[in-house]
Amino acid sequence: MPRSNGDVEAFEAHASDADLDDLRARLAAARLPEAETVHGAAPGRRRWEQGVPLADLVDVVDYWRTGYDWRSFEERLNRIGQFRTTIDDLGIHFLHRRSPRADATPLILTHGWPGSIAEFTDVVDELADPEDADAPAFHVVVPSLPGFGYSDKPATTGWGTEKIAAAWVELMGRLGYAKFVAHGGDWGGVITTVLAGRFPAHVLGIHSTLAQAPPGLTTDGLTAVEREWAEETRDFWLHRVAYAKQQATRPQTIGYSLVDSPVGLLAWILDKFAEWSDTEDSPFERISRDRILDDVTLYWLTGTGASAARIYYESHNSLDPELRVDVPSAISMYPRDVEKCPRPWARERYRQIVRWGSPEAGGHFPSLEVPDHFVTDLREGLAVVLAARR
Repeated sequence: MPRSNGDVEAFEAHASDADLDDLRARLAAARLPEAETVHGAAPGRRRWEQGVPLADLVDVVDYWRTGYDWRSFEERLNRIGQFRTTIDDLGIHFLHRRSPRADATPLILTHGWPGSIAEFTDVVDELADPEDADAPAFHVVVPSLPGFGYSDKPATTGWGTEKIAAAWVELMGRLGYAKFVAHGGDWGGVITTVLAGRFPAHVLGIHSTLAQAPPGLTTDGLTAVEREWAEETRDFWLHRVAYAKQQATRPQTIGYSLVDSPVGLLAWILDKFAEWSDTEDSPFERISRDRILDDVTLYWLTGTGASAARIYYESHNSLDPELRVDVPSAISMYPRDVEKCPRPWARERYRQIVRWGSPEAGGHFPSLEVPDHFVTDLREGLAVVLAARR
């Protein structure tokens, strides 16, 4: 088991006024490039084909400087309950909301990149203390990945998905949760898969919005829709992952810009919210500027642009092709996500899929895009998972 000091300490988020003033000053002094050469395009995704359009960025930067309220987000974090503990010599930050319900099940939610704990702050209360007394309730734990947010930045290599999964088992045990369910998307989905595959004695079951099949499977026997999913995912990995290649091979290089320039950080992250969300012209069709800026500002104030990028260096394409998941699994493929795995492929890794969800709307960030549906889908999926254990 990872080395630890065993202590769990309460934590409160509070940026200094000087740091917030510095952010506003940097935003006011930003030097921007000329407009993209497709800026005259009609509303639609083509406006974004060269990256974040200048007009959109200017609008968000102005709001970030003059209208956004970071203190409101800090208050939300502190109200949920924040803690830190040390696992394998690294400080890990997490949200922890215990349910008042005696029948609640421990649940760990793991975010990815360019997300953060900000993805889950609006759903924690409803998961822990649902208005519907018949809905399942959970003791909710939301850790910040190593190098993200208020978790420490690793000073050595080695903090990939396998080590993170082992740390999550230690974290949950330290909170008194020897057995638990887990959810994740993006890197959180990979870590959730590793959790379930490596630690079935602790993981009762999982819910994931990401399923990664073993390599080498053919499209024989897939439906037309499943073939389309496979082709879209292949296209994504062939043509739309420059960000991942950069962060997997040269995270330090892009890290200088992400830590030094709030506008550079914003553009790098906003580009993904735009491309990966279920929208036609702007990510703000589904996600408010405030919610995206909660996420971006957390990266900025903690100076984690470079350290967060390194998860790609540590773990890109590292999921063990032989890893299999035998615990009950609920998987949901949101229609506008960038990776959608055909169910027959998913069954090759996840051996007990007890629920397969195909929501009508939503993309890569469902807890922000369609939060009400996300909560319902997660609860229903985990209810089936837990029923399969009985």
